[in-house]
Amino acid sequence: MPSPTGRRVAILVTCVALAAYTGLRAPSAWTATLQSISLQDGFHRRFVVGTVLHPFAEGSDYAYGLFAGTSFTILAALVAVLVVAAVRTRLPARRALVAGWLVLPTGGYLFHEVGYFEQVLFLALFGAWWLVVRGRWVAGALVMALSVCVHEIALLTVVPLFTLIVVHTLPIRRALAALLPAVVGGGCVLLGSPASGDAVPRLTVRLRDAGFPARADVLEIFGRTQAESLRMYEPLEVLSFLVPLAVLLAAGLALAFAGGPVVGAHRLLALAAATAPLVAAFAGWDTHRWAFLLLANTGVVTWWWLGRRDPDPSPGHARAVPRYQVLVAAALLCTHVPLAYFDGFAPRELTGPAIRAFVSDATSGDLLRTPTR
Repeated sequence: MPSPTGRRVAILVTCVALAAYTGLRAPSAWTATLQSISLQDGFHRRFVVGTVLHPFAEGSDYAYGLFAGTSFTILAALVAVLVVAAVRTRLPARRALVAGWLVLPTGGYLFHEVGYFEQVLFLALFGAWWLVVRGRWVAGALVMALSVCVHEIALLTVVPLFTLIVVHTLPIRRALAALLPAVVGGGCVLLGSPASGDAVPRLTVRLRDAGFPARADVLEIFGRTQAESLRMYEPLEVLSFLVPLAVLLAAGLALAFAGGPVVGAHRLLALAAATAPLVAAFAGWDTHRWAFLLLANTGVVTWWWLGRRDPDPSPGHARAVPRYQVLVAAALLCTHVPLAYFDGFAPRELTGPAIRAFVSDATSGDLLRTPTR
């Protein structure tokens, strides 16, 4: 008979395999292009990954395989963190949360968006969380400050989650000190120039000469103001898609919190952290990506909440079970919100023809062929 740990690992590996089958693809040309920008080339936003990779990129003549390998490594690390945390937790509800999140459409979407910087951001958050819990809050604060240089969307995703964690864990003055580097760093990134004047044309020429599948629209981001970006789409249309989902998630959390150990300011911070990605509607037009981030933030808040203890271990403590049921119901309702994939891809169905097509693509090499988009 397998041990309890062995059964847990088997269940979670099955969930990971299903998520990978549903959404796995080669990292897009968009993400690979974004990973090629660096401080060395004069870029001042989203530069951390590219700065680390810069010497390897030059040495390999900007081989797509370098950026694809980096993307898959980051994704594998993130999935490993989730699985290890779920296996080690003593709370079955937390384990069920991770398994459910992987089996639901969010799991497939996680594999589909391989290469996007939010995967680095959540790795940074989990690392900073680990440091804070172990009393190394200064190191955790520095990790979060670095996250805003990975991508400024950290201010709407992982920084609100980190705020909840430090306010709950540290004395208020120390919590504010832990948040200060990320806030100051984010302000500098947003207020400063995205890139030096010749950064975009120089990198464009270099990538073209290397035969790299560069996306010109990625580099155009660094030459546009936010006002110019807002004129390219309608934020209210994005909000009209996201608001019902945000309301559903907030209501589910509020009902789950009712009568439990999360009270006062912590409850408000938790709800704000879960729904903060809603503001991304004013930062870009990736509607379904923002919906995924709403679900990701809510998942992290739920994990945090499940680790809280009801202050009264009386028979009334059993009423915590219906609170879990509220979140299960909300998760099932969320499956009615589509998470449309990028670049014409769609989630793979768990059917015979779809499985045969997946095996054919994997064995022929088509699955991981260098993309044009």
